Amino acid sequence: MAEPNTRERILEATAELYRRQGMPATGLKQISAAANAPFGSIYHHFPGGKESISVEVIRFEGIRYGEFVGAQLAETDPLDGIPQLFENAGTLLESQDYAEACSIETIALEVASTNERLRLEAAGVFESWLGSLASWFGQLDLDDEQCRRLALVTLTSLEGAFVLSRTLRSTEPLLAAGLGVRAAVRAAVDAG
Repeated sequence: MAEPNTRERILEATAELYRRQGMPATGLKQISAAANAPFGSIYHHFPGGKESISVEVIRFEGIRYGEFVGAQLAETDPLDGIPQLFENAGTLLESQDYAEACSIETIALEVASTNERLRLEAAGVFESWLGSLASWFGQLDLDDEQCRRLALVTLTSLEGAFVLSRTLRSTEPLLAAGLGVRAAVRAAVDAG
């Protein structure tokens, strides 16, 4: 596999720093050092500075996480497999010493009221993920509205559980959220 080019290294380093410490705490010099890239290369590849890097990180991470979760969904039954998905997320979070979770969530929390451009980029990623989840729930023979609702329940449960799990340094919130989502799915199937 080829080594990532300078632009990719900057994006990967920025995404990791954002996941670990958030966007406001991450400076351009820190990004440059973490990417092992000359400082001037940041403005060469991202003329708009930190906001431009952040837009690209949101897009980059949105695709990366979407593909990662999509692969897991493809192997999981939408009725009974949900707790395992949440357990897997907890195992991964625990293996990273609760230091990393969803960088999109982190950025969205930090900019939702202060930077419309970044808020819209994060919203676009979340909508993409919701669409994928809704399609996945479509296997259950539910209507579009029910699938969208279950996608919202799943994503909000997952993202909220990440916050609590990181804060409590425990996978308990993720495990409980997985059981809660499964109950919501079962209720929708039984009602429909």
